[in-house]
Amino acid sequence: MATEYEIGVLVGLLIGEGHFGGDSRQPQITLRMHVRHDAMFRWLERTFPGGRLYGPYEHGGRRYYQWMLRGPDLRELLPLLQGRITADLDAYAFERFHQMVTRYSAKLAPREGDRPAASGGEADEHEIDPDEEGPPDSSRIGDIFSRLRDIEEE
Repeated sequence: MATEYEIGVLVGLLIGEGHFGGDSRQPQITLRMHVRHDAMFRWLERTFPGGRLYGPYEHGGRRYYQWMLRGPDLRELLPLLQGRITADLDAYAFERFHQMVTRYSAKLAPREGDRPAASGGEADEHEIDPDEEGPPDSSRIGDIFSRLRDIEEE
């Protein structure tokens, strides 16, 4: 169970060095950094065990590792990132995150059998109120999933 501090470190890493995208079939989060950050990658493996570490690679005179998160583990981590990667914190990272979620919404929607995300015992301050009126707030990715499910059911 990740603590708020650990989630904050992850969010900072992803905003500064991460990539939100996919391979046309599935969404993925990628973090690529120099091999001198080996200890950080080992921490990621222990703290967020769903990611996979690749490398070290050598390309263009640079030696780096690449950590990737996909599938059920990405769906599990998504609620921890939503509401924490915001446009007012970093507009570019938020836009890339939002594009990934929008493009791969069907693949990112929680599925039966997925484990609920653990937020370090804190209450989820971004919980969706089903009685809430008005347009969805794009910084609350859960709203997008909820609206998409409503559209599919119509």
